Amino acid sequence: MNHLFLGIDCGTQGTKALILDSQSGQVLGQGSAPHTLIQGEHGRREQDAAQWLQALTTATQQALAAAGVSGQQIRGIGVSGQQHGLVLLDAQGQVLRPAKLWCDTESAPENRQLLEWMGGEAGSLQRLGLVIAPGYTVSKLLWTRHHHRQVFERIAHILLPHDYLNYWLTGRLCSEYGDASGTGYFNVRTRQWDLEILRYIDPEGRLEHALPELIDSRAPAGKLRPEIARLLGLNPEAVVSSGGGDNMLGAIGTGNIEPGIITMSLGSSGTVYAFDPQPQARPDAAVANFCSSSGGWLPLICTLNLTNVTGAIREVLGLSLDDFNQLARQAPIGAEGISMLPFLNGERVPALPGATGSIQGLTLTNFNQANLCRAAIEGTTFGLRYGLDLLRRDGLQSHTILLVGGGSKSSLWRQIVADIMDTRVICAEQSEAAALGAAIQAAWCTGEGTLEQLCQRCVRLDHASETRPDANNVAAYEQSYVRYRLQVAALSE
Repeated sequence: MNHLFLGIDCGTQGTKALILDSQSGQVLGQGSAPHTLIQGEHGRREQDAAQWLQALTTATQQALAAAGVSGQQIRGIGVSGQQHGLVLLDAQGQVLRPAKLWCDTESAPENRQLLEWMGGEAGSLQRLGLVIAPGYTVSKLLWTRHHHRQVFERIAHILLPHDYLNYWLTGRLCSEYGDASGTGYFNVRTRQWDLEILRYIDPEGRLEHALPELIDSRAPAGKLRPEIARLLGLNPEAVVSSGGGDNMLGAIGTGNIEPGIITMSLGSSGTVYAFDPQPQARPDAAVANFCSSSGGWLPLICTLNLTNVTGAIREVLGLSLDDFNQLARQAPIGAEGISMLPFLNGERVPALPGATGSIQGLTLTNFNQANLCRAAIEGTTFGLRYGLDLLRRDGLQSHTILLVGGGSKSSLWRQIVADIMDTRVICAEQSEAAALGAAIQAAWCTGEGTLEQLCQRCVRLDHASETRPDANNVAAYEQSYVRYRLQVAALSE
């Protein structure tokens, strides 16, 4: 019997697919296809859901070809999706408008209105087990009611991006606890929808009837629809697992399914998270105490700005990735006094949804390309340090940081992370952790072994990437970080 599983990760910039042999733990082949963003004023960030379907098809075909296997051999499929996105369907299952994404801050006023209704951050924490932020799904629903009333009145189904892909694959409308945690209408302690919030947004009760069925992380979503199996060239008997949010499946893909490990993702956004066997009433509003997709909880912080910022600097300066890294390496720690507050998308951690980016400390002597490149990396990494400090304050141990995402491929960035966090850093061998986690979860759902056994077999560390903090660098960064904190405090006022 073969043991081949397809893992799919639908992210902001594109969809990735990989083929995993769950017996040997080897990734046999990978594929990818890009998405484009619809951007506008007031923080609008949306995507056409039809692009995701096209990208999934392309990435799957590439992965099968690269692996040299037939789609008929695939036993299971797992889907990871960008969290918080709002996909609205009508009664015929057609998408009503572009999906509002996690990085969309247009619904910040609606988020404030909902927080006020709940009694502020303390009320949200008491009610849901976390504090809603502007990126969460719930404020996007209220925003749709305010700005697209006709669309709102046609809503028959409310889905997250990964829920929508599972629906397209299987025809079943369902959601899994981990991804549901980021909606803002789900109680992470009781693992149930909070219907009262939806009644506040829509007293007519339309929204509560549009919710998908909740399923456990280990439960399959269903089998492939015959026409989709034909379209993708996959085994019609393949099981589609519950899937989950990209952070939850990134946790599985880095073996972060027990306490003591911290996963840090350097992608378009930056995330830091760790496994917790119990839900905790976290004292800090910025820590999202999501459910995991492995049966526990996943306290997490997310910054909205990371490689999107370094990418923007590269584009403005006309630099290749190699040139950018080389220039950043030439500049000293602290970029000769230049600091960047990289809030191009507004920001979630620190909580500054209305903030804009800025570059400070420019003089005629320090104003050069190398310092700008360095300041972009340092400024975005300080945001992750700010979040890690919050998690540490809540008692999470961090002896090792497992690094994933595009930024982790840079040895310079790895050293900067190790020094700023004062912690040993190591990369997972498979940087597409969410796609790998999706494939592992699919194997778990089809009874290939316990999650622990599968993670031991399939998650491998790249020991050549291990990076330890340098004591002199740690001390130098501490000064730059204090400067960052003071600048953030001035913005907060």
